[in-house]
Amino acid sequence: MNGDMETLEGQFLIAMPNMGDQRFERTVVYMCSHSPEGAMGLVINRSLEKPGIADFFEQLNILTGDEKSVLPDAVRSSQLGVGGPVEPGRGFVLHSPDFRSDNTMVIDADVCLTATLEILRAIARGRGPRKAMIALGYAGWGTGQLEEEISSNGWLTSQADSSIIFDPHNETKYERALRNMGINPLLLSADAGHA
Repeated sequence: MNGDMETLEGQFLIAMPNMGDQRFERTVVYMCSHSPEGAMGLVINRSLEKPGIADFFEQLNILTGDEKSVLPDAVRSSQLGVGGPVEPGRGFVLHSPDFRSDNTMVIDADVCLTATLEILRAIARGRGPRKAMIALGYAGWGTGQLEEEISSNGWLTSQADSSIIFDPHNETKYERALRNMGINPLLLSADAGHA
């Protein structure tokens, strides 16, 4: 991050069609941290087909097979997200601020990040945050890398919207994030400059 760029923490990065990196094609990334040393965010519109949340909790020994049936319906029906290509075995939870632990990072008024088994246990037992998105892996950038990608028109930046982050319909998040910026996704071309 150079001296004239503000922090992108708590904002969306929206992939441009000309990005050239299939891992981020049509993605929306919620930025969790951004400093001169680098940046970290979670892709919010991709999910894994397997494992499901219940199987994931069982793999982590948070639940036994018998306990899977007592998972809250909202948890059982949610999908495990793909947060990004870095450390794909590491779990992260973006969540509403009604759950806090010593390890919770408050990102903005509507969104916190916790990456502990404690929050997963609370979610599995119906005592977790009201809204949550569980993801494996994250998107990370080294010093100056993200700024270079933005200046090369790889990403648009915009205000984040927690209703998009916590919406279970991943297939509409990219278009909704663009429309929140006043951009018609159908008119966004690979040859576009800064929007």
